[in-house]
Amino acid sequence: MELKYVKNIQFTRLVKSDGQLKEFNFRKPNGKQEGPFTVDVIDVKEKRIIFNMELKDNSWKIITAGLPEWITENESSFHDMIEEEFKTV
Repeated sequence: MELKYVKNIQFTRLVKSDGQLKEFNFRKPNGKQEGPFTVDVIDVKEKRIIFNMELKDNSWKIITAGLPEWITENESSFHDMIEEEFKTV
């Protein structure tokens, strides 16, 4: 019987957003570029916001609708963070 180990990707980055530093937690259940990243952050009311990002046209895009602007305006920064993490895997 052959065992296969799949490395999870999980990292946290601080991003200045909406005038404050916010902690964004990125998780991916495998080390492949296919499939979504799950990202979570806590807003000013201490409610957790969870959204997904997926690789489309060689760019990581937010695929969850209805998010606050302070999240969506950082989409390109999130792309850079994810790509940088893949370089270290």
